[in-house]
Amino acid sequence: MYADTVVRDKLLHSPKFVALLTVAATAAVYYLNPLIGPIETKLPGFVAGLAEYGMAGRAVLSLAIGVILALFASFVSRFGDRQQVWIVWVLLTLLLVGFFYMFNLSATFIRHNIGFLITQGLWTTLYVSALSITIASIIALIAAIAKLSDSGIARGIANYYTSLFRGLPLLMQIYLIYIGLPQLGYVIDAVPAGIAALSLCYGAYMTEIFRSGIEAIPRGQWEGARAIGFNPTTTLRRIILPQAIPLVIPAIGNQFIAMLKDSSLISVIGVWELMYLSRTLGNKTFQHMEMLVTVSMIYWLLTISLELIQSRIEKAYHTGRK
Repeated sequence: MYADTVVRDKLLHSPKFVALLTVAATAAVYYLNPLIGPIETKLPGFVAGLAEYGMAGRAVLSLAIGVILALFASFVSRFGDRQQVWIVWVLLTLLLVGFFYMFNLSATFIRHNIGFLITQGLWTTLYVSALSITIASIIALIAAIAKLSDSGIARGIANYYTSLFRGLPLLMQIYLIYIGLPQLGYVIDAVPAGIAALSLCYGAYMTEIFRSGIEAIPRGQWEGARAIGFNPTTTLRRIILPQAIPLVIPAIGNQFIAMLKDSSLISVIGVWELMYLSRTLGNKTFQHMEMLVTVSMIYWLLTISLELIQSRIEKAYHTGRK
């Protein structure tokens, strides 16, 4: 481990590496320049003036940025791994803020509407996502057990369910439930329809996660439990699932994060979640970008929070198994 660290440090601080990184960064900036042309107007006058010299000025500007990026990477590599991660996050966040600054967003408009977005839209998004992931987990566990059962009928139903709901786009499932069921005489409100679609769709994906987690437990544990008189239900509840759940937590956490973002699709049927409110508020004054950027940041903060919670849960299970 120590030898690998020494080799890595020597590589990162070698002139050849810095030169190679400079060339790569320069080329990237040069070819991406047409996409970031508006940024040139925000740069200091003497720097922005380089753009007026056509390809030559663009090449000089790209080279300067490439050298700065290479030297910065070489400097940051002198810190520990954890410090490097924080430095990179801070730098990229500043770049993201600078990117949003190019849109000339109205801070006043954002401050005026962010409270309503959080109290109304955020609550609905969390409520729908939490309820949907709970129902989806129950459906997935039942379907996974059915897939592993000795009954051909149960396996057939479970396989058909996972194939159907993994094969249809989520947006189509939302429409089929919200518009299709009333034509059969069952009227369903927008929120229950959205929860049903999310639950059925993600339940199908999570079925395979639970199935793989259960199958990861050695078959001998089933046989040992049978030998001491446990029936299959007791064996599953007391022996298999307590070992399988920690194995599937990372995948389940990822599904919850994905569902949180996909909940924005139910805005098409009028549910007052974050995406619906961002469009509605933006339409009033045609300030769509302000609301889209704000909602994007809210979603990002939510996913960061969920990732931290997932990490804590994984550590807790890992500690408990030691």
